[in-house]
Amino acid sequence: MRAAKERHMDIDSILLDSEDRMEKTLESLKKDFGKLRTGRASASLVDGIKADYYGTMTQISQMATVAVPDSRTITIQPWDKGGVGVIEKAILKSDLGLTPVNDGRIIRIAIPPLTEERRKELTKVSRKYGEEAKISIRNIRRDANENLKKLEKDKEITEDELKKATENVQKLTDKFVEAVDKRCQAKEKEIMEI
Repeated sequence: MRAAKERHMDIDSILLDSEDRMEKTLESLKKDFGKLRTGRASASLVDGIKADYYGTMTQISQMATVAVPDSRTITIQPWDKGGVGVIEKAILKSDLGLTPVNDGRIIRIAIPPLTEERRKELTKVSRKYGEEAKISIRNIRRDANENLKKLEKDKEITEDELKKATENVQKLTDKFVEAVDKRCQAKEKEIMEI
């Protein structure tokens, strides 16, 4: 009885590890989408930007309050007034293509509406992110199936257990690929909204 329980633990740990890795892939996709500029203001747009703060590259969110007062504006209020200039420079250097305006205390970034051409470009980028996420999920499936086949080869699980476990891995894969598709559709809809 004990041997059977240990066997299933191996299958379970492979399934749990796969699900955990697929979950992380989905989180990574969410972060990638957060950095894509749509026509709407979002604090996550400035998440990846770092400024030289007293000789240390520091994320803007760790040296200022980032707020979104309306759908077309981001405000950044540094905790230290000396940070205004360095944050402004960092935003100008970033690849967001945004122009910050500062009044000495607060930096305001107006989010211009996107052109049709830029919307199409962003849609392509979001699809690319989605495809990369799906490839990652399929690679996780392949790894899991290889580990399960190894267990069967080493006589640690039966052929029937292998078949059932690979079916479970496929169900997991389908669930996460569907989640990626839903996120991609939602992002494309957001990008195309005027």
